[in-house]
Amino acid sequence: MNGFLSQIIKIFLPPRCIKCGVVLSDDDGLCPECFNQLNFITAPYCYRCGHPFEEATGSKKLICANCAKKNKTPFRLNRSALYYDDISKDLILALKFMDKTENAKTLAKWLYIAGHDIWQEKVDILVPVPLHYKRLIKRRYNQSALLVKELSKLAGIKADYTSLIKHKSTKPQVQFSGRERVKNVKGVFSVKHIEKIKGKRVVLIDDVMTTGSTLKECALALKKASAKSVDTLTVARVI
Repeated sequence: MNGFLSQIIKIFLPPRCIKCGVVLSDDDGLCPECFNQLNFITAPYCYRCGHPFEEATGSKKLICANCAKKNKTPFRLNRSALYYDDISKDLILALKFMDKTENAKTLAKWLYIAGHDIWQEKVDILVPVPLHYKRLIKRRYNQSALLVKELSKLAGIKADYTSLIKHKSTKPQVQFSGRERVKNVKGVFSVKHIEKIKGKRVVLIDDVMTTGSTLKECALALKKASAKSVDTLTVARVI
């Protein structure tokens, strides 16, 4: 019965490309033309931070110069699905600010593929980067939580939406650059339910990684709550 109803719905409300709106034969999210415009981050990339190399040879687990210098970091692995450019930006901003919540399903599929290395290292829970409650009320939903909801289904991994919180309201990171971004989010995240995080292998989910300041502060809060490890997975990344 459910299959029959689904077919009826598709007749009257056929799936459309989430970018250009053209009718699709299958619920793939994007039409071939729009899909071919996407710039996915593929190997070779740094095994730790996921930053792509223009070209590289040799070992599969290559490490970039920045990661080679760092002795301490709250992250285990960082991965992103796409380069942050005009194409990915439109899809993300539509989800984030324009109520295009249906975009989360397609973006989560790309997150799942991009997280291949992370899944191999084993994961216990998925955690979205949280919004302060004032901004959540204003926006009505957290785009990162929507991504986690869809990714949890694909990966078969539990989601935790309540343990990591943003206890202090800040100005949007887009208003800052460089060190000002670091200052803006310094110490504004904490863990409310430590017992749910202690000893767990956590994956932080967000839409975009720019400087990594927000993700780093979230990871520090999770590590302070005795998380066993913290990986990050974002839809896009500024390169």
